[in-house]
Amino acid sequence: MTQTSAPKPIRTAVFPVAGLGTRFLPATKAIPKEMLPVIDRPLIQYAVDEAREAGIEQLVFVTGRGKTAIVEHFDTAYELESTMRDRAKALDVLDPTRIQPGNLVTVRQQVPLGLGHAIWCARAIVGDEPFAIFLPDELMIGRSGGTGCMKQMVDAYEKVGGNLISVLEVPREDVSSYGVIAPGTRDGNLTEVTGLVEKPKVADAPSNLIISGRYILQPEVMGVLGTQGKGAGGEIQLTDAMAQMIGRQPFHAVTFDGKRYDCGSKVGFVEATLALALARPDMAEETRAMAKRLLAE
Repeated sequence: MTQTSAPKPIRTAVFPVAGLGTRFLPATKAIPKEMLPVIDRPLIQYAVDEAREAGIEQLVFVTGRGKTAIVEHFDTAYELESTMRDRAKALDVLDPTRIQPGNLVTVRQQVPLGLGHAIWCARAIVGDEPFAIFLPDELMIGRSGGTGCMKQMVDAYEKVGGNLISVLEVPREDVSSYGVIAPGTRDGNLTEVTGLVEKPKVADAPSNLIISGRYILQPEVMGVLGTQGKGAGGEIQLTDAMAQMIGRQPFHAVTFDGKRYDCGSKVGFVEATLALALARPDMAEETRAMAKRLLAE
């Protein structure tokens, strides 16, 4: 599972954020779902923080209509900063929102043709370099506040190169809700991927390792996406394109050492908020007491 030459570094991350967020209506009627806050940071901020930790420099947001708030979140807010200075408030609270000029790029997905199409829309920015993909709905937190998911993946990529996806082990009875890998040779947290199956029946699932919203892909996948027809749901599926890459290039899965929160669902969003509050020293005691009071009522 090692390679002889160093792979090209991962400098670019693509964030597909053009979705309408219909499961969170009416909250997302005027606010992008990626801007919904988990405690004091919007979902997109957690994904960007994870990318930065992994050493990724260029951020590409694939947006749609009504998504300008995402870009504005990472812009300089002169009026806000001026008011905060006048009131002697510390500005370091805004540091996570600061992006170096030229390191944030937006492209528009004009027609909602699926995740694969959204990624393909970033092809001109990606060029001939390997790149990362973040699905911001998947909030990934390293165990005990440790290394984030993408940093774990970049560390593995530097050893094996090729294409990588993050996976998590789930109870076998739950596999039908996810994309599942067919595993080959396993070495620690690295597993060779020999196939991908979307939402298999429990009896047919090749493993209990589910795909969990983080990817490192080689640029050749863009050519596959550009000629690929529609798949499940009448959309251009990223999973279908990745399946075609297996056998052509090295393809591995990294079992994430941490916790995934499905913030695309309301219950998952509440779970993430509660879990992160309990993990914060400034909130844990009061949050635990609040939860006990609510359970007692």
